[in-house]
Amino acid sequence: MALTLALTALLFSTIQAQPGKSQLTSEPGAIEIEGVLPKPIKLTVLAESIIYYQSDLQRALGSMAPGTPVQLLAITDKAWKVRGRARHGDVAGWMRIADLKSPDPKLAEKLKAYCERKKTVEELIQKRQIAVGLTVGEVKASLGNPARKSSRVTATGREETYEYSIYKSVPQTVTGHDPSGNLVQNIIYVKVETGRLTVSFQAGSVTEIQETQGDTSVPGADVKIVPAPFIVF
Repeated sequence: MALTLALTALLFSTIQAQPGKSQLTSEPGAIEIEGVLPKPIKLTVLAESIIYYQSDLQRALGSMAPGTPVQLLAITDKAWKVRGRARHGDVAGWMRIADLKSPDPKLAEKLKAYCERKKTVEELIQKRQIAVGLTVGEVKASLGNPARKSSRVTATGREETYEYSIYKSVPQTVTGHDPSGNLVQNIIYVKVETGRLTVSFQAGSVTEIQETQGDTSVPGADVKIVPAPFIVF
């Protein structure tokens, strides 16, 4: 009777889950992979293995047959979250890293570096800042299209240069009349160019950021360096 109830509960939880979509919430310390990379990462179950509800690997969700293909959803230092077909149906849960065959032995290390770079770039774009190592697309996402651009060919290859005008809103006092005809002074803000930023690219990544004139508060003043983009697999 107890076994029947347990199996019924397990099947019920499987029916409730939407096929192909994880119903597990994110866990502290886990790095989400699904939707982050250009294409999904496929792994293979090495031997008869248990898949678990959580990354602490304490509560079994089901069992996975040898050779079962799964898709990687998230990673921690000790377990990987995958989606695939267990013996009782489609599931999404956590498995021991040693129970999964990866196309690259350094996959976890590369994924962490990829996600860390992505987070850094997103923060820069949110603050409208740039850094050495960003791509052309990432610079445009942060600063928009340049005011001017040029290119040249050197012994090391083609170099592109983007030039941005940096503006500030400067307060100015203007004199006018109120509805009664009295003279009044008002503050208006005028957009004034306060600096220029020159961004150089080689092989599609920023190699140099130069402030050509003006205000030191322009987005390139405090230059940061991020790793150049790389292919995970």
